[in-house]
Amino acid sequence: MPSFDVASEVDAVELKNAVDNAQRELSSRFDFRGVAASVELKDLTVTLKTESDFQVRQLQELFYAACAKRGVNGAWADCEDQPIHSGKTFSLNLTFKQGIDQPTAKKMIKEIKDKKLKVQASIQGEKIRVTGKKRDDLQECIAVLKKMELDLPLQFENFRD
Repeated sequence: MPSFDVASEVDAVELKNAVDNAQRELSSRFDFRGVAASVELKDLTVTLKTESDFQVRQLQELFYAACAKRGVNGAWADCEDQPIHSGKTFSLNLTFKQGIDQPTAKKMIKEIKDKKLKVQASIQGEKIRVTGKKRDDLQECIAVLKKMELDLPLQFENFRD
């Protein structure tokens, strides 16, 4: 019976490359010359540090541009509302999500069932397994999921006959 898995994972290597590119561009930017500023990555959390609130926001835009060049969507990150002020630095944490959480998974399964597709979907930890009798049904299911307005990247993997 054909099946596939729906997963939501950020490519850690591309994220690291985006951080490196942002750090490299930061060192060459005129408006950050002589300013203590950094872009750091630790466990899918990117920390932006600089000397003022305004510069943190500029650094955030610079990082999002670097992410776009590497194929990582910055909108997939949970961003703090306000930069944290400690001492003479402002820092902003961007945490990238891995996996599909329960409420989102249930919403996706409900959407599949509402379309009356001839497939079965089940939650398997942080992934969703979709099975059906025909490949066409599975491809139609993928099209439905791609059209959904979700704030996370979806990968369709293990497509088997």
